[in-house]
Amino acid sequence: MGQRFRFAIISDPHIARPETIYNGPNRFHLVEVSIPGIEQIFDHLESLDLDFLLLPGDLTQHGEWVNHQWLIDRLKRLPFPAYVVPGNHDVIARDASDRAIGLSDFPRLYQDFGYSDGATLHYQHEILPGVRLVALNSNAFEASGEQVRVGYVDEAQLDWLEETLARYRDDLILVMLHHNVLEHLPGQSNSPLGQRYMVSNASEIIHRLETARVRLMFTGHLHVQDVARRGDLCEVLTGSLVSYPHPYRVVEIEHGDGELRMDVRSRRLTAVAPWDDLQTMSHQWMSDRAEGFMTKFLISPPVGLAEAEAAAIAPKLKHFWPSIAAGDTQIDFSHLPPDVQTRLAHFNSVDCEGNPQAIDNTATLVWPAP
Repeated sequence: MGQRFRFAIISDPHIARPETIYNGPNRFHLVEVSIPGIEQIFDHLESLDLDFLLLPGDLTQHGEWVNHQWLIDRLKRLPFPAYVVPGNHDVIARDASDRAIGLSDFPRLYQDFGYSDGATLHYQHEILPGVRLVALNSNAFEASGEQVRVGYVDEAQLDWLEETLARYRDDLILVMLHHNVLEHLPGQSNSPLGQRYMVSNASEIIHRLETARVRLMFTGHLHVQDVARRGDLCEVLTGSLVSYPHPYRVVEIEHGDGELRMDVRSRRLTAVAPWDDLQTMSHQWMSDRAEGFMTKFLISPPVGLAEAEAAAIAPKLKHFWPSIAAGDTQIDFSHLPPDVQTRLAHFNSVDCEGNPQAIDNTATLVWPAP
């Protein structure tokens, strides 16, 4: 094959300067890891021969001006280009406040990181010869200015996407947005808990991508390591920098003559002061806060247990979500009632024949020429 390039992915870093951190007892994200953690990652990435960096949204804790500015200043010092899209935490309301930016501020602030015109909330950029990044805004707002709690790519963007893909049909297209397009959990699109992490009009996006034979998407938001495939369309979801397992990815792509090969390698933060064993501490942090969430999860589709049964079982599944977040999930459910075992078995990582499959963290995926 002809062209080879390498890039990194850091998703959902939730940058939080110390004076902006909220210390409520039920806070799920370890945002105090955000700045020292991303500095560690940048130190590693700067030692590699990277062509660019992707950051698929939730760049800041809650859209604070000071947190956006910290990240912008830091990205400007990288020795390789970085490209961003907004996440739901980056623009928490359509209109700006003294504390947080508004929707129109995002492309203006990130002009050096994809938004070259400083005004439009989507963009396309030739990041390498014959390789084009297509970046979408999946945040939407009510007429009142309040944020819609699911992802949505509006009609104007869909029209632009279709035109862009047709215009650059000979390029290798990489699509980036914050919300998920493909399902990364069983029944995600039909679950009240899972829907909020997806774009509500996913089918319209998928149709355009499949028509144009696009094969690669990169997303965030769900804080889970997962690689999902639908035919030739593949979506690489990267977990959050500030929640277990604190991952980031290095991806190498080689393509030519219609063939495509993608090597995905994931790494984790292992120690961030004052935690010498961040992995153990963070796993426990998430497990300790899991019971209420797991009760809601077990009640909701596709599991659908009765509330009393869900409440009784939830304490036995406090490690469930850390296992999901880590990717390549293999959980032993044998301590649960047979019916519950059957309902939860689908959440383990298996192939179409039911055999264990590990492609969420380290994988080599190949697409032959059509």
